[in-house]
Amino acid sequence: MPLPLSAVPPVPATASSAREFAARRRAPGAWTDRWFGWLAKGAAGLTLILLIGILLSLLVGAWPAIRKFGLGFLVTTDWDAVQNIYGGLSMIFGTLATSLIALIIAVPVSFGIALFLTELSPSWLKRPLGTAIELLAAVPSIVYGMWGMLVFGPILARWVQRPLQALFSGVDGLSALMAGPPVGIGILPAGIVLAIMIIPFISAVMRDVFEVTPALLKESAYGLGSTTWEVVWKVVLPYTKAGVIGGIMLGLGRALGETMAVTFIIGNRSQMSSLSLFQASNSITSVLANEFAESGGGLHEAALLYLGLVLFFITFVVLALSKLLLLRLERNEGART
Repeated sequence: MPLPLSAVPPVPATASSAREFAARRRAPGAWTDRWFGWLAKGAAGLTLILLIGILLSLLVGAWPAIRKFGLGFLVTTDWDAVQNIYGGLSMIFGTLATSLIALIIAVPVSFGIALFLTELSPSWLKRPLGTAIELLAAVPSIVYGMWGMLVFGPILARWVQRPLQALFSGVDGLSALMAGPPVGIGILPAGIVLAIMIIPFISAVMRDVFEVTPALLKESAYGLGSTTWEVVWKVVLPYTKAGVIGGIMLGLGRALGETMAVTFIIGNRSQMSSLSLFQASNSITSVLANEFAESGGGLHEAALLYLGLVLFFITFVVLALSKLLLLRLERNEGART
């Protein structure tokens, strides 16, 4: 049934009136888009302002230590609050060593978990196993620390450290690497506990990015006779390399910033007498947790803030290197094509 003429909206007679008519109809949507754009820019700007504010506050607080010790703070191991002599090399080494050990252990395990869940696991096992692994991320870090000190540390000392010390006794280099009292604390136990903590994060990201690989690509590779490993190595990983690297960087950031678990099991010794994996050591986060409340201001507090500034710089360098790695991979891929 045709509409009456009164129900039909009038059609503008000229081009200018048509533009005005279209502008009036778009006005509510345009204002909504404009407000949304302003809010998005404000959120991004606020994040940048907060980042700069944190950096400046650390720099101002650490300035007395920077002025007194300079860059020598980064290469000396003395840490004496009584004589106000501070050097951060022991804590920097502990932070980097434990994070590196955690990555060496966690990345292959996380890759295997993600590969099993996406390519090999039966359908009835995928969801419960994935949920169980993700639940590890919900365990508080202090629980990991207590478990590492009371349960895992003694087991590691009895069944790993003592046999290794007996095996490599008298071997130059390796005997020093395994030296230390068999009590289950040190850089290696802390690194293993950190690896257990970051596995859920890395494996969850890897599993999610593996699942977004188009099924057509994988089925085509299988149709050409490729094995599961060849499909993953030559199809899935090249397609998802950005997400995989992002997951690894997420785990590394978690390991660098972990405090309580490391504080329980690393030994909290601010002097670096050897490079043993079982020697009590310290990390930047653990020394901040242990000493900041009792620093009482002055040069001691400035030295602790200097360590915080160093940790900020380390995380920035790690993120920058990951971005450069991604850009290089994209450039090489473009050159091959």
